[in-house]
Amino acid sequence: MIGSGRNTITVFVTLLLGLLLVIAGVALQWPRWAWPVLAAVLVTAALAGNRLMAGDRDRFPPHLAMEPDLPIPPAPRQEIRVSGVALPSAVADYDFLFSATVRWSLLESPDGAALINPSGLAVDAVLHRAREITASQPPSRSALIQHRLDGALATMQADSSGRLLAMALDVSLCLPDPDLERLAKLSTVRKERDVWEHERSHERNKRDYLGGDVLKDTGSAVVWWLSRNEDRIEETVDRIGVLARLTAAANNDEVAPEFRHLVPPPPVPPQQDFDEESPLGPESAQERHEEPPEASPGHRLDDVIAWFGFGPHDPDLALFAEHLVQVAEAHGKTEAAARIKYRFDGRMPEDPAETPPPES
Repeated sequence: MIGSGRNTITVFVTLLLGLLLVIAGVALQWPRWAWPVLAAVLVTAALAGNRLMAGDRDRFPPHLAMEPDLPIPPAPRQEIRVSGVALPSAVADYDFLFSATVRWSLLESPDGAALINPSGLAVDAVLHRAREITASQPPSRSALIQHRLDGALATMQADSSGRLLAMALDVSLCLPDPDLERLAKLSTVRKERDVWEHERSHERNKRDYLGGDVLKDTGSAVVWWLSRNEDRIEETVDRIGVLARLTAAANNDEVAPEFRHLVPPPPVPPQQDFDEESPLGPESAQERHEEPPEASPGHRLDDVIAWFGFGPHDPDLALFAEHLVQVAEAHGKTEAAARIKYRFDGRMPEDPAETPPPES
């Protein structure tokens, strides 16, 4: 006991005993000589009690008192390492590889409970908790899911039997290298397909816009051009013929009759010049300027068509014939216009004899 505390107790006890003796002496009317004797007895008793308490302050053996306090050794860890356990992902045939250190703590077992394998129960409990998370996750996010498992398995939770608490440390989650390569290839294919789908959709929208709206007819094409060139009205008027031809081509049709006079005639092929060095020679050049023999109207019409570069089955031949009819009628050549109409009235006769004979 500490010295100050021991002295306090000695004084308190001495005063208490002295008070009791004083009360007793007053009540019993002790003689005067008894009071000094009483005081000497109290002081002697106080000193003797103080010495007795001072002698009993060290109750431990000397060899124990000299040894320092040692820390309590920690309880042995109850844990096991599991590696390469396949856990399912959200995609079939793509399993995660799970590794972790499983730690457990036993709970009090009821009376008569069966013996258990704590490591097996702890590993099963941790794998069950991990499988509930990975089964709904995509295989391409293994790093993110690993951090989620770190948090989900970091707390002690009871297993299904209620015999122990289990948790997981040092969690690792990954995919095999072949699966990673396959996922990378599939991701590249999906990205390229999405780009191709967007490009095709954009092209389809442009075709629908041009074919179904802009080039629906000549008027729509003219309005579209004018909306893009508001300050070029005269140039727009000059382009009506070109827009009419473009509209007809876009719709696989002929130019509308009201716009045919604005369509320019087909270009004339350049004439071949012959000189003295020409393979045909000067005689052929002289023959070229000679008057041709008299020919029938059908032959002359075929020569004109051939001179313009049209064949008997040319798809633009009918449109060229209509232009010839318009030119003939504009100059009052009704007979020539009638012969041209007969020549191209729904068929393409190749025999000149099929043309009507000239009027007498």
